Amino acid sequence: MSAMQAAMPMYFPPQAALQAFWAALATLLRADPRMVAADIPEVLTQAADCHVQWLEPDLLLSQACGYPLVTQLAGRVQLVGTFAYDAPGAEGTDCRSQLICRASDPRSSLEAFAGSTLAFNDTISQSGYNALRALVSRSATPRPFFAHTVMTGAHYRSIEAVRSGQADMAAVDAVSWALWQQDQQRDQTGRAAELRVFGQTDTYPGLPLITSLQTASEVLAALRQALQRIASDPAFAAVRAPLRITGFKATTPADYQRCLDMQALAFAAGLHTL
Repeated sequence: MSAMQAAMPMYFPPQAALQAFWAALATLLRADPRMVAADIPEVLTQAADCHVQWLEPDLLLSQACGYPLVTQLAGRVQLVGTFAYDAPGAEGTDCRSQLICRASDPRSSLEAFAGSTLAFNDTISQSGYNALRALVSRSATPRPFFAHTVMTGAHYRSIEAVRSGQADMAAVDAVSWALWQQDQQRDQTGRAAELRVFGQTDTYPGLPLITSLQTASEVLAALRQALQRIASDPAFAAVRAPLRITGFKATTPADYQRCLDMQALAFAAGLHTL
């Protein structure tokens, strides 16, 4: 029997660090009598399309996005919980999107970017689109707010679009932003100094950890226990530090209602697309 699938597709820390984190988590899971050792994969899977993988019946664990969780994934996966992170804009298991622009851009408010070009990762993204749309919906600026938009497919591509001048601003997940800065500073590229944060969105729940609907309740409990331990036990500080993980909470779907509330706010204002 082949192992189940596990993935952490949403953030891009060094792959060695990500695999080391999974190896430690997998060791904890294999030691749990509620788990079948053969079900636990040796390495994380890098799926071509995470949206497809999220719905695979053999999904043991993955990290999704809060907006898809309450829309296209609602009732089709089980919520395991949510990590807390050490990053500006992260508040426990909540976070705020960071509004970024080039360091040389003098504009300092969202209103000042009316008529500009926005880079965003995906229309189904909570951090890159839904949270920003809710913020824009409260503006009295005539629509469309942005003169142009560029869909990049990933936060790090949105960051590069702003840095290169292809776009003027982007809303970036707080942890993605912190990890990108961490990478630039480690590699001494000088790129981190080319961009700055000029604002942020309202808070919303961080990225949800999910498992298949077919995952048994005892396995779900084992996952939560292992995730709680790896996120808090000092013995695992070295493997979680590169990922900036500081805690874990067994969240519920009700915790993600704020994502739908942000959608409703924008829709009520007649703003369906940016």
